[in-house]
Amino acid sequence: MAFDPKPQLVVLLFSLSSVAISAIPSPSSAATVYDLLPEYGLPRGLLPDSVASYSLSDEGSFVVELTKPCYVQFEYLVYYEKRITGKLKYGSISELEGIQVQRLFLWFDVDEIKVDLPPADCIYFQVGFINKKLDVNQFKTVHSCRDKAFAPCDQSWKRVFELPTPIGDIQMLITE
Repeated sequence: MAFDPKPQLVVLLFSLSSVAISAIPSPSSAATVYDLLPEYGLPRGLLPDSVASYSLSDEGSFVVELTKPCYVQFEYLVYYEKRITGKLKYGSISELEGIQVQRLFLWFDVDEIKVDLPPADCIYFQVGFINKKLDVNQFKTVHSCRDKAFAPCDQSWKRVFELPTPIGDIQMLITE
């Protein structure tokens, strides 16, 4: 009986091809959402540090769950709802819901986020019909979440009404 190497060769080729396919990085294999964003050409700091979970479909639809709603101060104050949804493509997030930005005393929904391709120093936020261009560097690191838009009253408003602290002993001049 002669030895036929064909079955072993087929098994070897199949196992090598499955190893090679699993070694190719896919966007869905990211450990965290902060690892996933750069795979799509976006900065990792677009979301706050309070992400509890995320899911991403094959079509790019995603859901991000935060531990709680929160605020992050970038060039503008940004509010993140507890649930953020949208559609992720390379270089952009569209159909975005759950992120708002404050301008003056008004809050506006962020509808879309885009970066230059190839990546450059700018990121664009679509807010209604306005497209705002910002420096991408402020979004490269993940920022801490805070519960309120303003610091507690006993800290921020107190400073407004405080008198400056005197430096050393200042002699008062008395004039008649």
